[in-house]
Amino acid sequence: MNTTASQWESQLEIPGRVTFQDGQGELPTVELRTPWSEAEIYLHGAHVTHFQKQAEPPLLFLSKMSRFEAGAPIRGGVPVIFPWFGPRAGQPAHGFARLQDWELKEITLAVDGTTGLRFRLPDGPEGGGYPPFTADYTVTVGEQLVLQLSISSRAPDRELTFEACLHTYFAVGDITAVEITGLRGADYLDTLEQFARKVDADDAIRIAAEVDRVYADTPATVEIVDQVFRRRIRVAKEGSRSTVVWNPWVAKAQRLADFGNDEYLQMVCVESGNIGPDQITLAPGQTSTLQVTLSSAPL
Repeated sequence: MNTTASQWESQLEIPGRVTFQDGQGELPTVELRTPWSEAEIYLHGAHVTHFQKQAEPPLLFLSKMSRFEAGAPIRGGVPVIFPWFGPRAGQPAHGFARLQDWELKEITLAVDGTTGLRFRLPDGPEGGGYPPFTADYTVTVGEQLVLQLSISSRAPDRELTFEACLHTYFAVGDITAVEITGLRGADYLDTLEQFARKVDADDAIRIAAEVDRVYADTPATVEIVDQVFRRRIRVAKEGSRSTVVWNPWVAKAQRLADFGNDEYLQMVCVESGNIGPDQITLAPGQTSTLQVTLSSAPL
């Protein structure tokens, strides 16, 4: 049963800092304000749909065509991908975590104004094919946006194997004036060429056609240099060895029902996680934590 914004509000609202609304599709949202920034998070998928620092454009892209309804993913922001990445026969693409309503378990207020929210994925039949686990997701909003996904194995005698990814959509002024750095020399699978294995030999990725690459063994920081918005976005991560770079370009954008035909010009996905050969296997009682810190600075 869905929780309404009014039910949350009476228990958890902090005037001027943390407020609760019925968002698009009447899905409940949490809105946060800090001395540096503002953010919006949907309970549906524990999905961060907005983060914006003062005097800057939004950091995250959200499609105007996105569906906001139970059982459908939100197009844009930061989808939480778990426990598998990509298609799976008879199952929803990218797992079930982004399609479920998460429970808001805790709000943390720091003295400096930074605000953290901890969500938990409730147990449900969707996870029946996996050993018991706990999935906690903490979103910390301040001068930076810090996202931390922790998966714990609760099985007494079985290993837990999964993929996880924070599928971040970044807002850019014009994709043709963007460079992505930090991946030179890395191996990647080109999904547009039957997963051909290649090596990135360029100082920077410049996008002028559809791009869908899965980089393996890439724990280092990646940067997005945006000449139109005159800013540099840093994607720093811990506990992540995979990086995905995606832009649908013209033809794919037109095929996506929940994506505007020209919106590929205003976004790029740089995703952090552990997928494919970097998938995680936990012994009973172990925990794996993926943390991504998103920050920006003027050029």
